[in-house]
Amino acid sequence: MSRFLPLFALFLFVACSSEAQESSSADEMGDMTIEEFEPISTLVVDENIVTRAKFPFVDVHSHHWRAAEMSAGAVDTLIMEMDEMNMAVVVNLSGRWGEALRGAVENMESRYPNRIVTFANIDFRGFGNEGWTENAVAQLRADIEAGARGLKIFKNLGMDVLDTEGNRVPVNDPRMDPVWALAGEMDVPVLIHSADPPNFWKPRDKYNEKWLELKLRPNRYRPPGEYPPFEQIMDEHFDIMRKHRGTTFISAHMSWLGNDLDALAAKLDEHPNMVTEMGAIIYELGRQPRKAKEFLTAYKDRVMMGKDSYNPEEFHTYFRTYETLDEYFPYYRKYHAQWRLYGIGLDDDVLQHIYYKTAMNVIPGLDPSLFE
Repeated sequence: MSRFLPLFALFLFVACSSEAQESSSADEMGDMTIEEFEPISTLVVDENIVTRAKFPFVDVHSHHWRAAEMSAGAVDTLIMEMDEMNMAVVVNLSGRWGEALRGAVENMESRYPNRIVTFANIDFRGFGNEGWTENAVAQLRADIEAGARGLKIFKNLGMDVLDTEGNRVPVNDPRMDPVWALAGEMDVPVLIHSADPPNFWKPRDKYNEKWLELKLRPNRYRPPGEYPPFEQIMDEHFDIMRKHRGTTFISAHMSWLGNDLDALAAKLDEHPNMVTEMGAIIYELGRQPRKAKEFLTAYKDRVMMGKDSYNPEEFHTYFRTYETLDEYFPYYRKYHAQWRLYGIGLDDDVLQHIYYKTAMNVIPGLDPSLFE
């Protein structure tokens, strides 16, 4: 029996040493959460940071909420930043209506008439009151005559807009038909954002790609019963395009189909009066560079450059994704996409269409000399 004691003592020593090492390692790791996990890639590959677009471009999806109140210096700074990025034109989708719209057009466009484009919005207050539709049509007509070059519809239509009886107003509510028709009659596009990423409707579990975003931004979750299903809202979205073939619709955020480009292609084929833009969706294209290049090449005259929130440094990720063949580089907002991106390496002709040629066919009054 005694001859086994040294072996047993050695076993205890090894086991205790192992536990001590594990405890020490755990102490070093601390209580870091997945939200804090920001690994630095050890991959050694070419890096081509692009801070200026290869060709002049139109940002068809931007928001400058206080356009009517911006100081002359602030507008000058905006133009300077645009020049540094090679942004020829910015489209402010937050022009509002009436006096605010006229103020935005006057303040933003008077000194830089070819560089800033303003879209009007709709005031949905009192929807369902007698004469609401006629007043909305009259207001949009006045806003276009005052300089608005398009109409922007926010995602509250179809989700949060209620009529005077407390009922949800669907995107394809027939009371909106005269508004869509007027846009076509006056030859201005309608940029319409409906719904949100479909993952916002899915269970917030370990299988949801947007788990981190929903954890950090819980107000973005769409609980069953509080909102109609994603599919219903988007069916309403595409229905207005089907009913109003004479109106050009810009389906925002690639119709939330950046993860299924074949489905988006089918929608573009079905609706010849529909175009789209890539605001806040580049993380989808950058994880499927070969498929994205195939799609963007085939539909170059139906897709436009858009960014959504205005931040000059974030544009660099768009340029890098479009123009380079870089591998495995980060997206600028971790909670949007935990994965890394790959450059698509678009051909010059495709780049020119996405950057400005398609926009010139969609948005009235763009100055061709800006793109020479």
